[in-house]
Amino acid sequence: MTERAGRKAVVLLVDDDDEARELLAQVLTQSGYEVREVDDGSHAVALAGTRHGLDAVVSDVQMPVAGGFDVLDAFRRAGDGVPIVLMTAFGDVDAAMRAVDKGAYDYVTKPLDVRKLRATLEHAIERARLGETRARPDGRPHRAGAVVAHAAPMIELYKTIAQIAPSSITVLVIGESGCGKELVARTVHARSTRAAGPFVAVNCAALPETLLESELFGHVRGAFTGAVSDRRGLFEEATNGTLFLDEIGHVSPKMQGELLRVLQEGEIRRVGGGPVKVDVRVIGATNRDLEPLVATGQFRSDLYYRLNVVTLRVPPLRDRKEDIPPLVAHFLAIAADRAGIGVPPVAPDALAALCAYAWPGNVRELENVVQRALAVARPGGIVEDDLPDEVRAGPKPPPLPQAVSAEDWPTLDELTRRYVGRVLERTGGNRTRAAEILGVDRRTLSRMANRERGRDDDDDDGATS
Repeated sequence: MTERAGRKAVVLLVDDDDEARELLAQVLTQSGYEVREVDDGSHAVALAGTRHGLDAVVSDVQMPVAGGFDVLDAFRRAGDGVPIVLMTAFGDVDAAMRAVDKGAYDYVTKPLDVRKLRATLEHAIERARLGETRARPDGRPHRAGAVVAHAAPMIELYKTIAQIAPSSITVLVIGESGCGKELVARTVHARSTRAAGPFVAVNCAALPETLLESELFGHVRGAFTGAVSDRRGLFEEATNGTLFLDEIGHVSPKMQGELLRVLQEGEIRRVGGGPVKVDVRVIGATNRDLEPLVATGQFRSDLYYRLNVVTLRVPPLRDRKEDIPPLVAHFLAIAADRAGIGVPPVAPDALAALCAYAWPGNVRELENVVQRALAVARPGGIVEDDLPDEVRAGPKPPPLPQAVSAEDWPTLDELTRRYVGRVLERTGGNRTRAAEILGVDRRTLSRMANRERGRDDDDDDGATS
């Protein structure tokens, strides 16, 4: 949708990096948009609430005077319905969720996927035309527990959470054991309008069918041997809040039917008693692929579709290894605080081994390994020998050739400087093309090139975007 009412859709592009802004403006112009450019957020803020004729705004987050969040706040306060897309070179989960909380249409990281940005703008402008918005209905963000993630799949996951959390729709969380499915569920609850209500969790695989039924639905006095008084079940305990059904793929066919009735009718039936109305958001989780179970009749298709209104897939840790160093630091800080000691350093060989390991137990296994390492570490910090055998047995970098000593090898910074110089030489000094080859944005390349020439980071290109 690059045209509105017979005219080109107008996009305001806000970025203090002149070359990056001009390049993106050229791409969007070729895509059929009319592009207006400003080099700082303050100029964009001044347009909010005026007869600006804009159909969308694409703004960098970090700029010297006013940043992307200032632009977002100004346009949201003005209430003119212009969709805002924020872009940044430093993506993280907290910023992504904050952006969506505040009403941004999307939050994208550099270097940009131009095709994805074009699709995002098309959808944003069409939604704005239909009068839709992604802003929270109450405008108030809700905070969850600590979320430590920088990997792109996790940022996308938590952006989705921020979008769907305010509603009461049923959610299915899928992922391997230990990957953080309950944290995802707690984040959905904490960012919802039910955040003040209880979050109740139950592991469906840990209880036999008869006990699970009583746990979930409660019972009346005399319903069975040992039922000496009435007892409320977890559905009633979770009223006005969220019930998290972990490992829901393991429940029996009978229990599947009971759960389906609750989701359809909004009421439970205590064991031996009558119906009771409940107001509960249900979040299911499983480490099993439910579709084959549905195909073979082991899991009810009607319950599957009731649960699967929104699916959140949590990637395993081996697919987001860039999150391992910050997770190690996070778990180490928690464990050290509990032990009443300072946070010890982690030796490079230990961190390399942690990053190389496949983590079949995912984040839960990493947390346990960090706690163990802290317990056995000697003064001076955590080294590779403090890690379990299976972690230390992971893949290692190739040994140095015998004929060359370690002192003769260049540092990583030196190799980076050489490589940047070679790429710039091959592109004839064309920094735009060199940035594309290196997979970085234009500003990052400028800093690399200045270091390669021996100049200071604070060059004439200005602040980092």
